[in-house]
Amino acid sequence: MKRVLIISPHFPPANAADMQRIRMSLPYFKELEWEAEVVTVNENYVDMVKDSLLMESIPSHIIIHKVNAFSKKWTSKIGLGSLALRSLWFYRKKVNQLLRSKKIDLIYFSTTEFPVCVLGSYWKNKFNIPYVIDMQDPWHSDYYQNKPKSERPKKYWFSYRLHKFLEPIAMKNADGLISVSEKYINTLKDRYANLANVPTKVITFGANELDFKIAQTNNERLKLYYTTSTDQINLVYVGRGGYDMRDAIEILFKAFKIGLENEPELFENIHFHFIGTSYAPAGKGIATISPIAEATNISNYVTEYTNRIGFYESIKQLITADGLIIIGSNDSGYTASKLYPYILAKKQLLGIFNKESSAARIMTDCNAGDLITFNDTQNEAYQIVHRYITSIKKQLPIPTNFTAFELYTASSLTKSQVELFNEVLINK
Repeated sequence: MKRVLIISPHFPPANAADMQRIRMSLPYFKELEWEAEVVTVNENYVDMVKDSLLMESIPSHIIIHKVNAFSKKWTSKIGLGSLALRSLWFYRKKVNQLLRSKKIDLIYFSTTEFPVCVLGSYWKNKFNIPYVIDMQDPWHSDYYQNKPKSERPKKYWFSYRLHKFLEPIAMKNADGLISVSEKYINTLKDRYANLANVPTKVITFGANELDFKIAQTNNERLKLYYTTSTDQINLVYVGRGGYDMRDAIEILFKAFKIGLENEPELFENIHFHFIGTSYAPAGKGIATISPIAEATNISNYVTEYTNRIGFYESIKQLITADGLIIIGSNDSGYTASKLYPYILAKKQLLGIFNKESSAARIMTDCNAGDLITFNDTQNEAYQIVHRYITSIKKQLPIPTNFTAFELYTASSLTKSQVELFNEVLINK
């Protein structure tokens, strides 16, 4: 049995998107002849919505090590909020102890707290242990360079330069790459010649039916963020907003407005709910969806809830909805990790994605619902929205091919991770 040490600063009960791959993979590593241990940051130092039910999905045999971090209460005074930077020293100390005391075959970084990945090179030099980095998002990226200041993340000037400095340190000795997007891998290979011959795999996030069982078992304790009614069709999206989602939202809202003008009897009782659209602390999120609704003159049909919600509360919103909407970034490398719960919710689904996004391909491969791409004309988008709403009102069967969807289950995608781990060890 081989042993992998997983570095994931976010971990249950923190409800963070970047820990979902690991959380869903943990039940399957052992049957694939890998023992997994996780090193995470104590949740008391994590500025993230907590969901205690997430712990029910973690197998009891998994060893979880927790490290501290410098308190954000103090580091924020000098403008330092990054969890990776606040925990870096503690990670170094704890993992050094672990690597001295037990045999570890591989270190696996699966996080978007990317600065912590620089420790991979350090541990490889010190202990001769290979490491793999999971690129769930771009690390150093020029995406925002030509965007106005109002659309850039906070402290962009600092983070852009920090990432440009740290990424080469982490990549220069990496033994393998996993990514949700082929585009991310190709970008890194273009930047770093040493990555040309290391094992790489494109692996999306997995679907986990266990999560739906947990949500259904605990249904009474989970809050619903909208009112159900026979007089109103609730179309729900749970996930982040942002300026890179603007193209998708504008296409949707313009198509809906055409529907209101052409067939008010079909469209009049529709209401959109966009839930958890900001990563900011509760009450401090900036709405990015409702201003577009206002500009399109359909504000009465759209509600945006910026506050993040718990993971299983998210599932409750999906399974209670009349129909689901999922929007994507204008970045072609974007992949919607939340797509799988939407499919497993077994509701009529409308996706709006860049044509080159893996999410668009997955929806097509699984026939998972109606799909609008940014290449469609506004009239084509309207026809698709019309078909989607008609399907909901006529209560037509969902079209999803769940046999094709098996490829995207957590067990299948964990096997792909392990295949790369084994290849890395062969090449060591």
